[in-house]
Amino acid sequence: MRIRLYEKLIVWKRAHELCVSIYQVTKSFPAEEKFGLTNQMRRSGYSVPTNIAEGNGRRSKKEKIHFIDIAVGSLEELHYQCTLSYDLSYISADQKDALHSQINGVGYLLYKLRNSFL
Repeated sequence: MRIRLYEKLIVWKRAHELCVSIYQVTKSFPAEEKFGLTNQMRRSGYSVPTNIAEGNGRRSKKEKIHFIDIAVGSLEELHYQCTLSYDLSYISADQKDALHSQINGVGYLLYKLRNSFL
């Protein structure tokens, strides 16, 4: 099986790990959040590695930067959603801190990737 170029990127690997973490954490959310916060966090979570992958497949620097910017936006949404989840007592302080740490790490790598195209 052929490995896609984006799969070699550290930022994609970390974003994928974050996505998996989000899926694991949201498993324990209340049933009434299935179509609310659970769904939204998962969508934000998978949007980050998805947009990294899509941007990696684009030819122009402008297009690559565009998809990185979308990934950054999804990451910011996810940061707030984790804060909200904590405030609603859906996740613990340790879980929130761990997720925020992952988010910050991916954000830093996205920033570096974006700057490499300028």
